[in-house]
Parts: sequence; C-alpha cells; structure tokens
Amino acid sequence: MSVLAPLLIRALGPKAFGLLAIVPAAGFGWIAFLFARGDIHREYHREWMSSAHLNIDLILDPLAGIFSLIILGMGALVLLYCWGYFGGASKTTPKRLQAFGGQMAAFAMAMFGLVISDNFLLMFVFWEITSVLSFLLVGYYSERASSRRSAGQALLVTTLGGLAMLVGIILLGVGAGTWQLSEISRHDSFNHTPYAITAVVLILAGALSKSAIAPMHFWLPGAMAAPTPVSAYLHSAAMVKAGIYLVARVSPAFATVPTWHLAVIPLGVFTMLMAGWMALRQKDLKLILAYGTVSQLGFIITLVGIGSREALMAGLALTFSHALFKAALFMVVGAIDHATGTRDVRKLSGLARKQPGLALIAVLSAASMAGIPPLLGFVAKEAAITTVFTEELLVGMPGKMTLTGIVLGSILTMAYALYFVWSAFATKPGMGCSAEVRGMHRVGTWLWLPPAILTACSVLIGLFPQLIDAPITAHLTEAFPHEAADSHLSLWHGFTIPLAISGVIIVVGAVLHWQRSLVAKLHFEQPALGDANLAYDWVLEWLRKISLRITATTQRGSLPINEAIILLTLVLLPLLSLITGERSFVRMEMWDSPIQGFIAVLVIIAAITATVMDNRISALIMVGMTGYGISVIFALHGAPDLALTQLLVETISMMIFMLVLRKFPPSTERANSSTLVRGRAWLSVAVGVAVMVVAVFAMNARDNGPVSVYIPDLAKNIGHGANAVNVLLVDIRAWDTFGEISVLVVVATGVASLVYRTRDFSRDSRRPTLLAEGGRWLATSDTERARNRSLMIDVATRVLFPSMLALSAYFFFAGHNGPGGGFAGGLVASLAFTLRYLAGGRRELDEALPVDPSTLLGIGLLLSSITAIVPMLFGLAPLTSQFWEFHPPLIEHMAIVSPLVFDAGVYLIVIGLILHVLQSLGAQLDRDEEARKERARERARVLAQRFERKEV
Repeated sequence: MSVLAPLLIRALGPKAFGLLAIVPAAGFGWIAFLFARGDIHREYHREWMSSAHLNIDLILDPLAGIFSLIILGMGALVLLYCWGYFGGASKTTPKRLQAFGGQMAAFAMAMFGLVISDNFLLMFVFWEITSVLSFLLVGYYSERASSRRSAGQALLVTTLGGLAMLVGIILLGVGAGTWQLSEISRHDSFNHTPYAITAVVLILAGALSKSAIAPMHFWLPGAMAAPTPVSAYLHSAAMVKAGIYLVARVSPAFATVPTWHLAVIPLGVFTMLMAGWMALRQKDLKLILAYGTVSQLGFIITLVGIGSREALMAGLALTFSHALFKAALFMVVGAIDHATGTRDVRKLSGLARKQPGLALIAVLSAASMAGIPPLLGFVAKEAAITTVFTEELLVGMPGKMTLTGIVLGSILTMAYALYFVWSAFATKPGMGCSAEVRGMHRVGTWLWLPPAILTACSVLIGLFPQLIDAPITAHLTEAFPHEAADSHLSLWHGFTIPLAISGVIIVVGAVLHWQRSLVAKLHFEQPALGDANLAYDWVLEWLRKISLRITATTQRGSLPINEAIILLTLVLLPLLSLITGERSFVRMEMWDSPIQGFIAVLVIIAAITATVMDNRISALIMVGMTGYGISVIFALHGAPDLALTQLLVETISMMIFMLVLRKFPPSTERANSSTLVRGRAWLSVAVGVAVMVVAVFAMNARDNGPVSVYIPDLAKNIGHGANAVNVLLVDIRAWDTFGEISVLVVVATGVASLVYRTRDFSRDSRRPTLLAEGGRWLATSDTERARNRSLMIDVATRVLFPSMLALSAYFFFAGHNGPGGGFAGGLVASLAFTLRYLAGGRRELDEALPVDPSTLLGIGLLLSSITAIVPMLFGLAPLTSQFWEFHPPLIEHMAIVSPLVFDAGVYLIVIGLILHVLQSLGAQLDRDEEARKERARERARVLAQRFERKEV
C-alpha cells in the first residue's frame, strides 16, 4: 500500500486517500470479526538468522488485537480525513503529498508490525521505523525552520531512547535467555536474572521516551508543527501508544522488579500533573491538545505500569478511550484551522453559532476526555480511580500519593477540556463573531465525518462498555491465568466512593475553568522547573562543543601524527592485554622448507631497501618486491589461490601507484630532523614486533581443531566446487563478499569524485572497436603521439591483450574447481586494459572498452543482488545456491552453479573499479595537466602580445 500510495495520489489527487483507507479498514474489520468469534489467537514463525535471535515471530493475541483495532481503525479514518484536509490542493498534486501518502501508509504498517511482533528484536526494528517515519511526517513543511527542528527533535529523542532500549533487550535476552515477548509475560520472576534491573531501566527509557513521559515529553508538543492528520494519528492514536503497548505487555512480569514501580509511577503522575497545568496556559488549540495528550499519557503509563489485573484493565480502557476522543479533537482543530486559517484562541469567537455540528462533536469528545458520564472516558476514569483506591500493590503511602496525583491530574483534565471548548467555540466577551470566523469557508464532509464517527464510538461504547470489556478481559485471562475475573468495565457501579471522587473532579475542574483569570495569575512567566526545549538545546550545544574539542585535540590536521597515534594504539593495547592477561604456550617453526626462509630474507631486504631509497619509483619497485615475495610464500605453503590473488593485486597496485607518482617529483625530500626519522623507524619496528608477537600468541591459543579441516568437504557437498577458497567467497560466506564488493563500489565512486570534484565523471557507452586502423597494431595508431611510440610496445600490447582476456575468462570459469574465480579473473582483465592504457593513453582505453565504469559497477552489483533476492522469492534463505547438471551432445556432462552469477558480479565490479581508477587518476589527471599547460601557453601568448604592443 505504501508503495502504491504515491502513484495513486499522483493519478487521483487527494481522493486517493479514500482508496488507501480501504486496506486498514479491512484489517480493522478482520480483527473485529476475530474478537466477535472469540478466535483472536494467531501465531507465525519463520526461522531467519536464529543464531542472532532474529527469527520472524509474529503473534496476534488479545493485547495485540486491541492495539491493532486502534492502529487500523484510526488509520482508516485519518486517511479519509486526509482526503478533506488536503482536498484544497491544486490539480497538480505536490510531490510532497505523494510522499506523505506513502509515509502515512508505511507508518500504519510499521505500527501494526510493532504490536504483532513476538520477537523482541523484530519489534525493535519496527520501533525504529516508526521513529524515522515520524521524522519524515513531522518535517512535512520542510521549508519551515520550526518543522525541521521539531522533526529532528522527535527523531533524536525517540531514537536515543530506542538505542537504550536495544541495550536493555540484549541484556535481558542474555541474562534471562528470553527473546520473545510472549515468554516474558509467562516468566515468573526476574529478581534473580543477571542484569535484570539495568535491563528494565533501559527498556523503560525507550518506552517512556516514545510515549513522551517527562523528562522526554517536550518532543511531542514540538511535533505539532506537522499537519493535523499526523497529529491526529501519530501523536494521539499510534506512535505514542507504542510505549504504552510495551509497558502493558511486560508490566505483569516486570512489576516484581524493585525499580519498576519506582521508575514508572512517579514519572507518570508527575507527567500528568505537569502537562495538565501547562495545557491551561497555551494559546494554540493544537498545543492545548498536545499538552493534554502528554498528561493523559502519564495517566495511562501510571495505570498500566502498576502491573495488576484491575490496573491493566483500567489502563487499556483509558488507552482506547484516549485514542477515540483525542484523535477526534485533533481532527476538529484541523477542520477549524482549514476553514478559518487560524488556531489562535485569541482570534476565534462565535464559532459554535457558525458550526454547531462541529461544536457538538468537540463538546462530546472533550466531555469524554474530562470523564463525564455516560461517555467511555468516564467508564475508564472511574475504573482507574477504583483500581488505585483498592490496589493491593500500592499499600499505604504509595497508593495514597498515586491516588492524589491522579485526582489532581483529572481535575486539571476537566479544566483544560473546558478551556479548549470555550477557546474554540465560545463567543468571547467584547468580540462577537471574529473576522476569521466570519470569513471561514464551509467545513467539508471528510473534515467532520471521521471525528463524528470517533465521537459516536465514545458515546456508544460508553453506553455499552462490554464492547471493549470483552477484548480486554480476553487479554487479562491470558496475562493473569490464576486470577479470577471479578472486575469488569461498567457504566454504573452504584453509589461508591470512586463515583463521589469523580463528582468532586468534575466540580473542582469546572471551578478552575470558571476562575481561569485567577488561575492564569498563578502561571509563572518562566516554567518553574525550567524549559525542556532550552535544556535540549543546551545539551546539543554542550555535545557539539565537546566533540569539537575532542576533534581539535586528536585531529590536528597532520597525517603523520594521526597515523602515529593509530599505530601506537596498535602497539600498546594488544601488548598490554597480552602482558596482563593469560598467555598460552608458544611453539614456533621457522619454516617448512629452507626456500621459504630464503624468500623471507629477500622480502626483508626489499622492505629495508625501500625505506632508504630516495627515488620514488625505485622505492615503489622494492615495495612491490615484498608483495611478490609474499605471493611466492603463499604458493610454497600450498595456497595457489592466495598466491595468484596476491600477485595480481600487487601488480595492479603498482600500476596505480605509478599513475599517482608520475605527478610527484622523482626524488623524496629528506626530513630535516634526524630525531623524527629515528622516531618513525622505532615506531615501525615496534609495530612489526607487536603484530608478530600477538599473531604468534593468537595462533598458539587455539583450544579446538581448526575449522579449515572441514571446509573442503563443505565446499564439495554444499557448494559443489573443489576450490574451497572460491566456494567460501561466493557461496558459504557470500554475505561477507557482498558487503566487500559494495564497499568496492563506494571506493570507486569516491576515488573518481575526489579527482573530478564537481564535474561529471560519466561517459557515453558504445560498442567496442578493437580493430586497429590503417594497418597499425593498436586502435589509436593514427595520432601524432602514436607514430612516435615504440613499435615493440604496440606489438607486445596487441599480442598480450587477447591472451590476457582469454586467461581472464579461464580464471572466471575455472575458479569454482581450481585456482581463479571472479576476483582473479577481473584483476587479469583489468591488467589487460591497464596495459592498453599504458601503451596508448586514454584514447586507447576508450577504444578498448568504451563502456562507462559506473555501468559496469551497477550491473555487477545488480547481478550479485539477484542471487541474494531470487531465492527469497521461493521461500529460501538469501544467497541459497542451486546446482544443475546437464548432458548435452558431444560435451556429455555439464554442471552449473548459481554462485557463478554472483561471481560474474564480482568480475564486473573489479573491472569497473580499475577502469574508474584509470579514468580518474590516469585520463582525467592527463586532461587536467593538458588544460594547465594550455592555460600557461595562453598566458604566455597574452603577455607576449602586450609586450609587442608596448614596443610598437
């Protein structure tokens, strides 16, 4: 749905939101049908990366079903509301609206995935997706600085909480061995679980920040910069409910952890009081509701966090009630803003007379928020007061303080509910009907119908609370199987103390509104506890200064100093760990044969020689000799694949270095300080010794047999190949290779970008022309430069080029059973094209392979991606290999493995990388040099002309 949404909106405009609403509406109907039939329990399990606990475990139980009803039902109505809200758009729908539709649909999907995820880590994935989508939706008006700031604030706060929660999930999973939410709810006690308290606090940090509980509450009022449909859905019925869902899911099990109540209840009550008081001083209708939302979220978190059966029943009822009345009120505000062009309470007067229907919707929803009978809000609030009044888990002072806080918060709720209705619809004294109200346009059907449906639900479920009591009871029966279902939601429990408390709340709240001018004098000009937004800005500024100071201290702009710090760390940390820790017995053998020792001596001599030579090219050759010596050692050690790869990589590396060094002076400059030279020398010796010592101890610390013993058999049986190295790369450990070739693509693009800077480094692709012209040996033999080339170079290049390409193809096809593979074959082909470039320059390279390197990189990455994606279409794991055998005529037997396609991607990526390097470090540097010389000649001609004119 989220993929089709932009296309539908582009084709149909805002009417497409009506089509998009069908999907969540159908989901709502299906879950309601399951509840009505009493068959709500569904489970789905699919193994995927089981070793990392990332199995796809989904569960639809009563609790997930209750939140799914909220998510899908509200989602459908909000999408219908978007039809009216964005209906004034022109026929050419803005691109941002297309993206908005896809993001809203994706958000509904992510929230639904979050509540039906049974795997804790899978739930976290959806958790973070909602944060990212919230960032995009809040930043809808990206041209406004306020929207960008609010979007960034919401993302940082919720993502930081999510990362803390991830650490808690891992600690809990490791300590309790529990990675499924359903297992947590069945866990008897976490008191003896390692890291339980730390894990619970970290998980709470994520849940409370998501649900805007103080001190992480400030992001939600700031998020009101988003369009009203976002506020009605994400910030009243969906995103903020994620934290409530998680607390409701785990509270029966976590309530026994000592820190649970200490963290949840005080923060919830404080948030309810603080936000309720702040709502009374707001002048923007959306901000009144925003702070009201924060207050109600504190109320709900307090209830569901208690962890008892009755408290959870009241909390879930209040959650459902809050979603109904708060989404309806946000939609009403959106309709007012849409029709009048303002949300400022000082500019609204007489609206009830102009829009009595809209006023009725607002009054009923606000009454439900205030807890006035016979609405659902009253049923939920009375259940909450009854629960806290008699709760056994809150014996003594904690229970009394919690009850006092809830009563005071409910009084404030009554006051700001009246304040909202009065501010939006009343005729203010001395104002009459304001200009904005007089000039308002008609409120469209899709602006008032969705909130009317929500308000009707508040009335209907209030009169018949068993409609929501049945799903809640179904969950409570599963969560508390050993407790009798004595309590149920009801509109009338008789004349009780909670009923009297409800009456007091309504009367005192009405008095507060009546004396609102007196209450306004009690508000501080500056918040008594400080401004959370200013604290947020201060924290960001403090972190920025810290990072700048750390960067200024460690990154001095000197490459030698940075490298020295890295190398010193490499020397000190491993050696100190080795000295202070346990060490194994060391057994060393100098060599398997004297030839290996002889090669090693040659490598050492070449390395030392490279450090003392002044000529750059000569030093490069000595460095290359060390690489060639290592390849010989690999070959003598029985590793032909490693030897071949090392040989090819060393050759291509030397050629690339040559391309760079030709722009440098031929000789190096000696350092002025001999102390600096000695320091570098001793550092290099220390690095060599440290790496050697650590490697020796690491090799001798093996407790079990090496896995390499089993690799040949695995390669033959799983990958159907005799070359274990290549089968490892393209089959058994293909994920690693896929990541590495992706890095190669990034590196190739980065190298080209450094050289080309802001210029375009792509070129037109055309059919290759490999034939020589005019009887010459190379394709570009008709230029003046070509006529001055050595004939021997032309002949050698023309003879070697096809041979090298044939060898490249051989390595590619033979690599699965013998030395070679896509990487080695690609390197040989790259050397062939490098040879053409060295012989004939950039024009010769263009003629040899006139294909854009970026195209080769893209095709190679696409081929490798196909082998990862296609198996998933058939229900297999990514990169699952296949094996086919054929018996064609004459050939008799032929076998093909699917990793051959993956290897072809590697082959093309290697060629594309080297061509990118040749095009940038070679051809483009040549062009830049020619352009520089041409500018110098032009300046010389201009100066000569000026000199001649002066003489004349």
